[in-house]
Amino acid sequence: MNATSRELAHPEAAELAVTDVLFALSDPARLALVRRLAEGPLEVAACQPTGGEIPKSTLSHQLKTLREAGVIRNVPSGRQRYVSLRRDDLEDRFPGLLAAILGTPAGTGTDAGR
Repeated sequence: MNATSRELAHPEAAELAVTDVLFALSDPARLALVRRLAEGPLEVAACQPTGGEIPKSTLSHQLKTLREAGVIRNVPSGRQRYVSLRRDDLEDRFPGLLAAILGTPAGTGTDAGR
C-alpha cells in the first residue's frame, strides 16, 4: 500500500480469517451492505441502506469493519471512494462461504475492486 492519506489498509487474501469474516457478516446492517455489493461496486454515498438514512459515522464504522475483515475493498477514485466485494479473494480462501451466506451460486459475479 502506498503511504497516502486517502488509501486504506486491506488485509492480504492469505491473511483473511474466517472468524473475522463471519463476525463482520453477523451484523444485519453489514450483511445488507454486502448483499448490495454483490450486485457490483458502489460509491460510498450509494451504500446508504434503503428505507432511511443512517448517520455517516455509523456507515463509516460498518465499512471499516467489513474492510478490516477483508470482505470489501474501499479505494479512492478522484473525489469519491468506491467499495467492492472481495468475492474472488473470499472464494479462494473460503470456497463456498460467501455463496452460502448470500444464497447465491458459487463463482458468480466479479471482484471489480481487486
